[in-house]
Amino acid sequence: MAQHALKPHYDVVIVGGAVVGSATAYFLAENPDFNGSVLVIERDWTYAKSATALSSASIRHQFSNPLNIQISQFGTEFIRDFHARVAVNGDAPELGFKENGYLYLGDANGAPMFERNCATQQSCGADVVLLDPDQLKARFPWLNTEGLVNGVYGQSGEGWFDSYGLLQGMRRKARSLGIEYIENEVVDVLREGSTITGVVLKSGETIGCGLMVNAAGTCGPAMARLVGLDIPVEPRKRCLFVFDCRTPLEGVVPLTIDTTGIFFRPEGKYYLTGCYPDPDPLADVNDFDVIHAEFEEVIWPALAERIPAFEAIKVVNSWAGHYDFCMLDHNAIVGPHPEVTNFLFANGFSGHGLQQSPAVGRGLSELIVYGGYRSLDLTPLGYARVVENKPFLEEGVI
Repeated sequence: MAQHALKPHYDVVIVGGAVVGSATAYFLAENPDFNGSVLVIERDWTYAKSATALSSASIRHQFSNPLNIQISQFGTEFIRDFHARVAVNGDAPELGFKENGYLYLGDANGAPMFERNCATQQSCGADVVLLDPDQLKARFPWLNTEGLVNGVYGQSGEGWFDSYGLLQGMRRKARSLGIEYIENEVVDVLREGSTITGVVLKSGETIGCGLMVNAAGTCGPAMARLVGLDIPVEPRKRCLFVFDCRTPLEGVVPLTIDTTGIFFRPEGKYYLTGCYPDPDPLADVNDFDVIHAEFEEVIWPALAERIPAFEAIKVVNSWAGHYDFCMLDHNAIVGPHPEVTNFLFANGFSGHGLQQSPAVGRGLSELIVYGGYRSLDLTPLGYARVVENKPFLEEGVI
């Protein structure tokens, strides 16, 4: 464990130093109106088992809710400008952003939703087009269009990139600007009435804080319970498989979501795939065992039917990670608790945390510095909807 000479008190303590926590730290460090002290506490500096490192590392604008679209549009802007934003002494990670787009395929059941959502996305300025089966076949000749009614294709701004590079770039820049990071674990949170006063570390230190940000990923619900709060967030396991194809697909290959919900995208000379498990039980956050039957029994048959070339494929790698899954509506809970107002949530991203981290980190930093949102109003993602049991509706869930 890294040794660090800690101060007795920090203005902001961020619990969780992966992509959301580091985005918050980065935007605080970049803000000339903020001159407070920040401590980021991360229990594993390798990030090897973080959702950031184990994700499918992609970004899309194809949501049904305008706010989610705008959140990801800023994510794309941030990724495109990444080098200039995070460079330290002229050096920054290369994200290798592949703007191949997303392609959602619609059958008779899904087509009306895709048509409706495409109109919403276009009204927000997203570069998406609605394609009929003939147009789909012309653009993507490797696709079997039988049973399809339409498809929505993101022509720019969507794709995949180096998720670990995004994290490390923001983390390194934040540290260069004076944000302190330690490798440690919060085992208790001190609360007096409606105020968080400090955290207790596994190493024994007690650190006072003016404000606490819960960016602890799948450990976020446990962190909230230390404060006496509950959030409807549970861990869900997701398995990803990398496979080789005997006959590589020709032309542009987007991240493609089949009518079954199964997706795939290129991964170098290979392809990456995964699915929404059914059933999708509560997961043990320490369980990283791959469920190989998902590929053999669910994914492969669907892929072979939709992409004939995928009849001859072989898995070359696989891993499992976890979503911090919001049971209310599959959307993140962001912002302060209505009573414990110096406790900020950044939890329940349900697989969207990587692409949403720039906008959410910026928003949380604005709350901390100004007491309100300035760039993009994230209030609809707030804890109030949990109290009122009013889901933030989003149809574009994978």
